[in-house]
Amino acid sequence: MIDLNHIDDLARRLSDLVPPGLRESGEELQAGFRAVLQAGLARLDLVTREEFEVQRAVLLRTREKLEALERAMQAWEARPGEPGVRPHDRDPH
Repeated sequence: MIDLNHIDDLARRLSDLVPPGLRESGEELQAGFRAVLQAGLARLDLVTREEFEVQRAVLLRTREKLEALERAMQAWEARPGEPGVRPHDRDPH
């Protein structure tokens, strides 16, 4: 969800840019800008900072696990075994 305080602030700034002679009611103008901004942002596929940070943390943990698995696999493949046969090429039976 988008922080409504930011939308309200932006709507207020936009209404302040309108020349005084063209302004209807300041509150009506702000409400109109707010509605347009909310509708436009609702169509976008945005995430909150919190959602972004959660996914970032998940990605970092996943990367760490992958790197650990890669190191373990390299160590396992480097183990001595039958000449010319890597451990994953051996017949398990």
